[in-house]
Amino acid sequence: MPANRKYGMDHPHHSWSPLPSRTCLRWPNGANLAICIIINLEHEQWEIPPNSYVASNLAGGLSPRPWPDYMRITHREYGHRVGVFRVLAALEKANIPPTIAIDSATARMYPYLIKYCRDKGAEFIAHGTSVNSMVTSRMSYRTETKYIRETMDALIEFTGETPRGWLGPEFGESEHTPQILGELGFRYVCDWPNDEQPYMMTVPTGEISSLPIMLELDDVNAMWDRKITVKNYAKMLIDAFDRMYLDGLDNGRLLVLNLHPWLIGQPFRIGYLEKALAHVRSKKGVWAATGSEIIEWYREQS
Repeated sequence: MPANRKYGMDHPHHSWSPLPSRTCLRWPNGANLAICIIINLEHEQWEIPPNSYVASNLAGGLSPRPWPDYMRITHREYGHRVGVFRVLAALEKANIPPTIAIDSATARMYPYLIKYCRDKGAEFIAHGTSVNSMVTSRMSYRTETKYIRETMDALIEFTGETPRGWLGPEFGESEHTPQILGELGFRYVCDWPNDEQPYMMTVPTGEISSLPIMLELDDVNAMWDRKITVKNYAKMLIDAFDRMYLDGLDNGRLLVLNLHPWLIGQPFRIGYLEKALAHVRSKKGVWAATGSEIIEWYREQS
């Protein structure tokens, strides 16, 4: 979509809204901070699907190798086989309900994980078809609509739930994505990391809210891409929480963490996550919720 530069914005997908200009947001029971944790369950296909786009910096393994790249594929599969159970246990210990971003390939091939996550009280949100099939502007409107609808239908079939949230693989979107999500009945999207509160997207059909992920606290972005040590990553989590908790005294804040079990679920990292979550849960005035719970509460207050 061509840029249309005007005051504060250069696109039509949401309104310009500086935080000091907003009315005060309060979470249930007067909490000043809401926390949501998204666990990514994403399958990397051995062969790239025809006409698919793959991020050039896709994390995992050592470096891209000729097919079949067993190092990268099995490194990421560790999350499905081992890591996710550690992460879910850490969330359960901290009494934080998981929001599971799951792609259609994982939903189809790992029924054990579906049942396990459901038993932990998880919400499932749609996460594309696989991590090596991103949404991009190379897709036509019709192709992207078909892609998102097929993802949605697969989750309905294999989880028994209609997904209300969407997180694009590798945060991929096109200029049509919000409109398509609105047309298909989604309630929120997690691809826009530009705020510390939910906000409404502008779509011609439906009602879509943004649930903004804290991108710099995404474990892949921090520890894999930027090479931050896990010890410093845990400190970042605690420092971010402490500041947002303080700021939330005046106007409620939202902390959305995006975690990948193949990375944070490693035995030498999980303890740092547990310590950070214990710090979060030691404070009063923190509401831990799923993505849908947060968005529906926000809608009622707006």
